[in-house]
Parts: sequence; C-alpha cells; structure tokens
Amino acid sequence: MLHYALVFLVVALIAAVLGFGGIAGAAAGIAKILFFVFLVLFIVSLIFGRRRPPV
Repeated sequence: MLHYALVFLVVALIAAVLGFGGIAGAAAGIAKILFFVFLVLFIVSLIFGRRRPPV
C-alpha cells in the first residue's frame, strides 16, 4: 500500500510540473489517503501483530 501511495505522489509531482493542476491535486489527495491508511494499518499490526506464545 505504501508503494501505491508513492506512485500516486510521483504522478502528482509530474502532473504538477507539466501544469495539470486538477490531476495533480487528485493524485496528491489519493496519495495522502493511501499513506494514512497504510499508517493506520501499520500501527494496528504493531499493536495486534505477532503475539508470543505462552511459555
């Protein structure tokens, strides 16, 4: 998921350089949403991830 966020970020940067403001804004918004979803899932997996078996 982080990969897709970075891909959309690169698309947004390229579109912004070429002057496509609407496309750049949309791609940046999608990248931001994907990054926050990744961040939430990462934190949840750290908290509830691997549980050690009882010894």
